Amino acid sequence: MKIWKAGCMDANELLNRYCAGERNFTQVSLHLVNLSEVCLAGINLNRSNLANATLSQTNLRGANLIEANLSAATLWRTDLSGANLILANLKTANLIRATLRKVDLHKASLIKADLRLADLHDADLSSANLAGADLSYANLSGVNLAGANLSGANLTGTKLSNTDLSHASLTKAILCKTDLIDVDFTEVDLTGVNLHHCLFNGVTLPERSLIEAG
Repeated sequence: MKIWKAGCMDANELLNRYCAGERNFTQVSLHLVNLSEVCLAGINLNRSNLANATLSQTNLRGANLIEANLSAATLWRTDLSGANLILANLKTANLIRATLRKVDLHKASLIKADLRLADLHDADLSSANLAGADLSYANLSGVNLAGANLSGANLTGTKLSNTDLSHASLTKAILCKTDLIDVDFTEVDLTGVNLHHCLFNGVTLPERSLIEAG
């Protein structure tokens, strides 16, 4: 199958090729493109440039977005279930209410991304950078956050039950009404974190944090 490499493409051309059966669009430039409310399930956009692209309510289930540039992209209500976003750049991206179940975001950059009400159940966010991200009321239950940077992140009302937070940093993160059921914080940096208004059940905390949580 023909592979489109290192070229610029508009929305119509990509959709026409996709509808004709093509799936491989590696390193394509789609900067500022509008691909809202279309089906691109299983598409290969490995290392493509989608910075500032609009992909609201688009079906990207199982897509290959490894090392893709999605910085400042609009992914409101986008379905990325099972997609591969290893090392992807999602800095300041709008992922409000996005479906990210079982997504691989290992080492991805989500600095200051907006993930309010997003569903990340069973996703892999190991070693991802979520510094300053807004995860308010997002579902992170069962997520792998080992080694992730959540410093300054907003976790108000977030579901963190059964997550792996080993060696993660939550320095100065906001945790209010956060669901921490069965979370193990023994290897987590909780510097400057207030846990007073979180939901506790089966939580394991370092001795210092136990004192601070009161």
